[in-house]
Amino acid sequence: MFETFGDRLKKLRLEHEMTIDEFIKEFNKRYDTNLKKSMVSRYENNIHTPKQFTIVENIADFFGVDINYMMGRSDDKYGENIKYKQIPILGTIAAGIPISAQEDRLGYEYVLPHEDIHFCLKVKGDSMIGARIFDGDIVFIRKQDIVENGEIAAVQIDGEEVTLKRFYKENGRIILHSENPLIPDMIFTAKDKKLIKILGKVIYVKFKARWYTNGYD
Repeated sequence: MFETFGDRLKKLRLEHEMTIDEFIKEFNKRYDTNLKKSMVSRYENNIHTPKQFTIVENIADFFGVDINYMMGRSDDKYGENIKYKQIPILGTIAAGIPISAQEDRLGYEYVLPHEDIHFCLKVKGDSMIGARIFDGDIVFIRKQDIVENGEIAAVQIDGEEVTLKRFYKENGRIILHSENPLIPDMIFTAKDKKLIKILGKVIYVKFKARWYTNGYD
């Protein structure tokens, strides 16, 4: 039977004989966070899932289990039988004004062997905040030169600049859509669309820890 993040959280909490209040008290103390009881209840009832990946990582660490078990992607509780695939963080990608492509490796991330992910990029800028992609986040990219309308892609412009945008192709034009109303879309006509090269599709995002006045959500 498939188990969700919420199912696993509740199971682990009960295995440790902790009430929600006890769990929150210890968790917030250990990780200097402000996780709320109402949100934990929503997680356990599968109403919400964490929008910040760091919360999942910290909860997995709190209970001493593998992150993929915590997320419901593996039944290997402690990750003892999993050999992870190492993928490079190739550089920085602009979520805002396009920046020159950077080839320097910033480090590595690890994914499950079957995951079709080839490289990561670190986000710079705020044009994708409406998609909950913020400055400092890490995007996991699958190499492909075609994406569907509405998918988020890493796009190279004129062989140099690289940007992260929601991709649309309509009426012969290419639109690189920003998820921030303060930042205009980039529009390329049929004449100049040859300047656009899709590097890959965003599969998921590793979020940088952030503080919100009303707690984590």
